Amino acid sequence: MIYPVSSKETPHSLISTALATPALRADRWLSVLSLARAWADSHKDTTKTALVAALTDLKAVERFFAYPGTLLLERLNSWLEDDDAKAFLRLAQRISTTIISKKYHRDVTAWNVEELEDEPLNRLPQAITHLKSRPYFEVLSVVPHSPARWRLIQEEVAGVRRPEDDFVYQAVIVGNAPDALTAILLNPDIGAVVLYEGFASEGGEANPLLDVFRSLIDISPTGDDEVQIIQLAQAIRKIRPELDIYLLSDRNIETLAGRPEIRIINRIFYQMEEPLELHLSILEGIRKRYKTPFFDNLKRYAQRPIATFHALPIARGKSVFTSNWISDMGEFYGPNLFLAESSATTGGLDSLLEPTGTIKEAQDMAARAFGADHAFFVTNGTSTSNKMVLQALLAPGDIVILDRNCHKSHHYGCVLAGAQPYYVEAFPLIEYSMYGGVPLKTIKQALLKLKAQGELDRVKMVDLTNCTFDGHVYDTRRVMEECLAIKPDLIFLWDEAWFGFAHWSPLLRQRTAMGAAAVMTEELAKPEAIAAWEDQQKALGENPSEDTLLSTRLVPDPRAVRLRIYQTNSVHKSMSALRQGSIVLVKDVDFEHVESQFHEAVFTHASTSPNQQIIASLDVARRQMQLEGYGLVANALQISLEIRKQVNSHPIISKYFKVLSNAEMIPEAFRQSGLDDYNDPDISWGKAIQSIKDDEFLLDPTRMTLSCGHAGFDGTTFKNILAEKFNIQLNKTSRNSILLQSNINNTRSDIALLIRVLVDIAMDLEAKILENGEGYRKAFAHQVRELVDDLPKLPNFSCFDDRYREDTTGDTLHGDIRRAFYDAYNEAECEYLPLDSQELDTRLQSGPTLVSANFVIPYPPGFPIMVPGQVITQEIVDFMRKLDVKEIHGFNKALGLKLLKR
Repeated sequence: MIYPVSSKETPHSLISTALATPALRADRWLSVLSLARAWADSHKDTTKTALVAALTDLKAVERFFAYPGTLLLERLNSWLEDDDAKAFLRLAQRISTTIISKKYHRDVTAWNVEELEDEPLNRLPQAITHLKSRPYFEVLSVVPHSPARWRLIQEEVAGVRRPEDDFVYQAVIVGNAPDALTAILLNPDIGAVVLYEGFASEGGEANPLLDVFRSLIDISPTGDDEVQIIQLAQAIRKIRPELDIYLLSDRNIETLAGRPEIRIINRIFYQMEEPLELHLSILEGIRKRYKTPFFDNLKRYAQRPIATFHALPIARGKSVFTSNWISDMGEFYGPNLFLAESSATTGGLDSLLEPTGTIKEAQDMAARAFGADHAFFVTNGTSTSNKMVLQALLAPGDIVILDRNCHKSHHYGCVLAGAQPYYVEAFPLIEYSMYGGVPLKTIKQALLKLKAQGELDRVKMVDLTNCTFDGHVYDTRRVMEECLAIKPDLIFLWDEAWFGFAHWSPLLRQRTAMGAAAVMTEELAKPEAIAAWEDQQKALGENPSEDTLLSTRLVPDPRAVRLRIYQTNSVHKSMSALRQGSIVLVKDVDFEHVESQFHEAVFTHASTSPNQQIIASLDVARRQMQLEGYGLVANALQISLEIRKQVNSHPIISKYFKVLSNAEMIPEAFRQSGLDDYNDPDISWGKAIQSIKDDEFLLDPTRMTLSCGHAGFDGTTFKNILAEKFNIQLNKTSRNSILLQSNINNTRSDIALLIRVLVDIAMDLEAKILENGEGYRKAFAHQVRELVDDLPKLPNFSCFDDRYREDTTGDTLHGDIRRAFYDAYNEAECEYLPLDSQELDTRLQSGPTLVSANFVIPYPPGFPIMVPGQVITQEIVDFMRKLDVKEIHGFNKALGLKLLKR
């Protein structure tokens, strides 16, 4: 068994193991350390037997890591064989703490076989201090040689390293393709791969970890070395596309280099003819990813002596550091923040509006990193990114299929563009006062209805949120394929504000817009794609019914399809970028035809004085994710899975709180696999694969909805308690829940803090219930009932008033939201009615129709329950009257609802 299993009492499920594979290594070492302590204390043979088994299990994983390496593991074994429990404990403690702290990344003494006392950094020899300052990575070598030669290969690799190298690396050696894939799945430190021609196609033992990836990669055995090399390289790219791959061949490499498919290899060498060149190529590959063009340039700019005569007094910091009154600002932020500020785009800096230098280079690098054709940095958030895309691609009168529950920027984008939203409803989760995602059937129904009414040509875009605030992830590929089967030139805008990190998870990547785009580009180019479309056309016949089309998984005609995909990411929400750092990613075969209008949208929305630090942070965030994002995301996934397990299995916490499972967040109809919970230890590999591949909706593991209604807390109250009493911050709530998010910034210590706080709160509730009388218990039960059972029905979008609809005879939902929005500017044509007034009830019953003059957006739940021009229904009013939130955008309680007069 080569996949890690948690040492906790409740085992991780196979799917949770696959999602968080690299991050679970430390658990195994801590398990060994725990047994070592018990053995040192008791000297029991049973404990030693358990330790032998744990160490044997650990070795199966450790062969895929450079540290601790063969020598340290042999020394550990020798202490075990000699029954020296204390020596074994010392070394196990040293290795486990070094792995957890990653000390071996920065301190060469961690690799020494002999025990050394830790010394302060400033006492280390100069050579070691220099080494510590260089980033560390590992190189995977897949070789045909016997294991007896592997140590020699590692020594040869170490022999070409030089003091002037920018980076330091160690070699990891394996002998076959399955082991190579296992290594890159388990070891996030691997930054490059070297393939020696002639490696084995199959491993010597069963490899259950790879089963979950078999549907994504082709590692079938072949007798053709060249095909085998290409297959393995393709498999590596599908799992970790950021890795550089090098080939050492002893055949006619000139002919091999001419094969088109070999382009997947970064460089080919004639065996070990040039070991130094291979070494330098590996470093150059890492250097390319490490490069941050704009950030590097900004650092150089900050070091130059510059006199400023532009309108930015804070630049260079003189007005701050020489001030009697605000010098503390300079002390707080430090000089570099001010030295790296400028209002000029000359003197080596670049313009975000029309980049031609380092910003352009940084954007191109970001595009390649995310698998896009183009990337555009945005410094005022994804709200602006969304409006840029909508304004660039839509014109007045165009129809956009839009999730009514999406972020308000999409609705305002329609107002700006003059596009007409056709609102489609997400599935409701009434018991938690939230919505999920929009079912594919609902989207297809909208397209088919518009087609039937002769308006399909006006539909330009499908605009959806992936993942939603609460973690609902679409099957992006299926949505796009089926929509393109109805209208092959549709544009897709996927708002992935919360999901940018998913590109660095091999399982979640395929559900991102750019991940799906890559797969679709490859699949639509195959001859089988045309055959599949032709076969379906024969099966459907000339005039299939709407029911038939809705129940069929539609196949697009690859000859007609125009792949036009846009993805917006709030980089600051899941990567190491400053607040408001966002990016627009483009995969559009017709971008050259809309590029000028896209730039016009940029000019419209982007500031002419963008924040240089935000631009630099976007550059740096890309660097980090390309070099260590795989491991960071795996850690975030492990943390979320551990929180779920700890909360839901705790005997006291689970009485009052629960992290909602997949089954509770996604109705069964959208979980074809039947996956109920990530931490279900009985889940099969088949179900895990099916869930990730085929479920209409998947739950983002890093987004944890914590139900707090059974504790008597509404979401807002509980959020404030956590912030004010326990220094735990979060931002999203519902009527009876809060949203916890794990990200690349979280640690295991954060889990411990959260669990401790929840225990304290739960025990305090227990004490109050026991200590107070029957009256208190009845009041508490009543409060819980109101939060858990007495929940308002979530209202659907009604319709636009007839004056904002072009065709009042049909039943399609789109309307002229822009005209309604600006009609409300005329106060003489508006009126106000208090929410609780009798007149409002009378109008609902007998008219005239109530028409909203503006957006009304309660927080929570955060979706617009009214938009300009929308007819207000009894359902909407009932929902608003039951809301107990303080923040409702667009509603003035003193005045009441703002209405457009009839």
